[in-house]
Amino acid sequence: MPIVRQACIMACVPTPEERLPIDVPDVGDVSGVYARPVGADRSIVIAHGAGAGMDHPFMVGFSRAMNDLGVATLRFNFPYMDAGRRSPDRQPVAVTTWRAAFDVAVARASGGEPVWASGKSFGGRMASVAVAEGMPAAGLVFLGYPLHPPGKPERVRDEHLYVLEVSMLFLQGTKDPFATPAVLGPVVEKLGARATLHSIQGGGHSLERSRKDDPRETGAGVAPVAAAFMREVR
Repeated sequence: MPIVRQACIMACVPTPEERLPIDVPDVGDVSGVYARPVGADRSIVIAHGAGAGMDHPFMVGFSRAMNDLGVATLRFNFPYMDAGRRSPDRQPVAVTTWRAAFDVAVARASGGEPVWASGKSFGGRMASVAVAEGMPAAGLVFLGYPLHPPGKPERVRDEHLYVLEVSMLFLQGTKDPFATPAVLGPVVEKLGARATLHSIQGGGHSLERSRKDDPRETGAGVAPVAAAFMREVR
């Protein structure tokens, strides 16, 4: 029996989700979904990738599995996604949105519990930029980090990672064209003890091993690794 399913049985009842607006300065409201399981001792804020919003099955699967494992979650949309645009917001807007969502999670955290930042692809990279610019996340969980454009491993986007002082977990497919092992490996090694790489053998950019994989199950499947990592970090 998978770990996530065991956790769900132990929890007995799915964690209720609350849809809420998140006020982003100079932008307006964006959509968010907050869920807090009974006895939660950690929180994680989760941003979507460039091509799909917070209600994509991967995002839902990961978030709800984290709830089953005792972690409160807040997933949110960037402004362009709520507006129905295809092109992602520019970095300043994305970072401002990240900070607004993070502040909401901190306000709802219990007793000063650690609040982490996570994201799929674009959402994860913007999380790391926000932390580099001062967002006080307890750590970062990357769900497929876009280290370089596909087919262009020479264009590595890693400069800001080296100024981060928090723990980072890279959940990365070994067949991810946005972060080939030959490029990602040295970056993680250079980051030293701050970074941990968990490779998904045969996984693509969305951690899928096959086009037939259910993205909800794929997202849920990596939640135990993320939750365990969050609890190991002091």
